[in-house]
Amino acid sequence: MKAAPWIASFGLIGAVVAAGFGLAAWKKSNLAEAAAEAAMMPEPMEAVIVQEARKIEHRRTTNAVGTVLALRSVVLKNELPGVVVRVDLTPGKIVEEGAKLVALDTSVEEAELKAQEAQAVLAEATLQRTKALDTSNATSKQDLDQAQAEHDVALAQMERTRAMIARKVIRAPFRARIGLSDLHPGQYLIEGVELTTLQGVDEAAHVDFTVTQTVALGLREGDAVEVFGADKDAPVRATIIALDSLIDRATRNANIRAKVDDARKLPPPGASVQVRVPVGAARQVVAVPVSALRRGPEGDHVFVIAADPSGQPRASLRRVKSGPVTGDEVIIESGLEAGEPVAASGSFKLREGVLVAAAGPTPEGR
Repeated sequence: MKAAPWIASFGLIGAVVAAGFGLAAWKKSNLAEAAAEAAMMPEPMEAVIVQEARKIEHRRTTNAVGTVLALRSVVLKNELPGVVVRVDLTPGKIVEEGAKLVALDTSVEEAELKAQEAQAVLAEATLQRTKALDTSNATSKQDLDQAQAEHDVALAQMERTRAMIARKVIRAPFRARIGLSDLHPGQYLIEGVELTTLQGVDEAAHVDFTVTQTVALGLREGDAVEVFGADKDAPVRATIIALDSLIDRATRNANIRAKVDDARKLPPPGASVQVRVPVGAARQVVAVPVSALRRGPEGDHVFVIAADPSGQPRASLRRVKSGPVTGDEVIIESGLEAGEPVAASGSFKLREGVLVAAAGPTPEGR
């Protein structure tokens, strides 16, 4: 009667062990079935667009700040003092060469000119009479010389007065656009008052900028630079026409002047623009689409698409050193050779060794 509990316990343990073995066998059977089903399913595949890395000619660049300048530009000032009697300085107005802009009072000079003209007529008559007397030896050579000198002086005084009258009329030296002005009739001007500015209206324009002496040593007249104005996405081509012969002592920079053929593509004179300047000689480099480059904590990389031993295209992560961006492409300084196919679109979905459905150049045999 006492042995019955032990027998019940052994029976319970045996039942538990049997259930465990049965459960294990069932689990193993399920895993085997799942593995068999998985083996029958196709391998996951990612769709990408493939492009080959290509070799291009590239020249490094640096950025500089430039200033737009008109080909011709002057600060308009009066040479002589006087009272303003006429003003035509409408800001923004385009005037032609020779147009009258400012006229000062010339009544005094005109009165002097009339007196000098009368004096010149008298000197002419005296000279003619003296010459007539000289032919008959009725006068001396000294009297003839004096009459000639008085005649010449009278003419010179007339020319001087006419020149002063002309200098009191300020004209446009070239076709230009008028700047701001605060000048009115009746206003008295001393000599050298700044009246306004004139910016030449030309098809072309200048852009002045500064670069370091190292960059300047590699530049030559005729080199092309790119100017970025209001539209940052549309650079304007400019040609270097002059390099300053002196390096600034304080900054060790050199002044450079470039010419833009179409001034309409630039902001007004005086505006600040960005200038992209080439540095050094052109070199052959490898470039890939910008979308192909991936950046991560461990550095830049691309996915090279290569065929595995069975001939299926797979992604292989390749560490690279990237350079500047040129348009839609990025320069690869090292880590990639020209002609290697890379994932240009859809690379964000890739990982090492994943099977890809590639559209573009085939990676077979690489």
